[in-house]
Amino acid sequence: MLDPELKQWLDAQANALDLGTCDAELVLPQLAGADVLRVGISEELGGGGGNLADAVEIVSQVASHSLAAAFVFWGQRAFIEYLLHSPNVALREHLLPDLLSGRLAGATGLSNAMKFLSGIEALQIRARSQDQGWTLNGRLPWVTNLRKSGYVVAAAIEQEEGGAPFILAISDAVAGLQRSDDLDLMGLQSSNTAALSLENVALSRDWLLHDDARTFLPTVRPAFLGLQCGLAIGLARRSLAEVNTHLEDSRSVLRGELVEQRQQLEAAVDQLKQGLLDQRFLTQPAALFRLRIALAESAASAVQLELQASGGKAFLSAHGSAFARRWRESAFVPIITPSLVQLRGELQRQAQASVTAA
Repeated sequence: MLDPELKQWLDAQANALDLGTCDAELVLPQLAGADVLRVGISEELGGGGGNLADAVEIVSQVASHSLAAAFVFWGQRAFIEYLLHSPNVALREHLLPDLLSGRLAGATGLSNAMKFLSGIEALQIRARSQDQGWTLNGRLPWVTNLRKSGYVVAAAIEQEEGGAPFILAISDAVAGLQRSDDLDLMGLQSSNTAALSLENVALSRDWLLHDDARTFLPTVRPAFLGLQCGLAIGLARRSLAEVNTHLEDSRSVLRGELVEQRQQLEAAVDQLKQGLLDQRFLTQPAALFRLRIALAESAASAVQLELQASGGKAFLSAHGSAFARRWRESAFVPIITPSLVQLRGELQRQAQASVTAA
């Protein structure tokens, strides 16, 4: 259950977080103060216990109040997950306490890498080997949770000399790393989303998350996508809850659709959580892709149903500002990397490969 103080703060600031009139630096401390960052992490590592399914649930609860805050939460929690799967114990011990406390922001930076894994695009950072490390050059055009008071970002790196691409954690303190101004988004503006450019950035092997991206990325993909699904789940649940409050005799005809959408949503949520717990998505990524698509579609359908249930009130500023935010949020869910188009393309390629192999 989400901390009542955090819920109150999120509800009060939701529109401001979306429009950028709330200081983005406040989001992470609010999340950390409610201990949501520790959910699904063992107590031995400083977490609050539980499992990855519990973490997805808490992300969804934040998203039901503010997708912008949940987007920040996803970035932070995904980076923490990378550390949990990294063989670099020293780096985990160095970074994890500050990440869990919210003193340091963690940014996934692996959206490009996930597309690389599916053959959609090339890696955008290249490394030249140096004594005890590398010199890095390249760009990440869209990264969330680049908190101005301090962040560390994960990135997949292509080697100029050839060999397996690898995964690094890059601190904002290194010379040659430049953060752009916040991207001018249509919403989610208080999410510290910006671009990064790297020019002759020197980094030692101490910051290596994994020496083989093709091994590491499939391992963390279930958490990356599973936590991301929490955004759609929370948005869909909130819109369906709003539908229920709007249903009057004149619109009772929508109740059957409300029940049907809720059943479909929760069935998909159950499949997601079970798949994360039994780890089937490690060997069956297509099943996870289909759930990601289904949950995004559930969010879009729920917002549409909210519009029908609320009627003209949705277009009155005094009543409809929260709906307008959820409408924008629902438009963003399908394009979060990997986008629904990219996932459908990957499913199509897998299906064609199966036919060819047969």
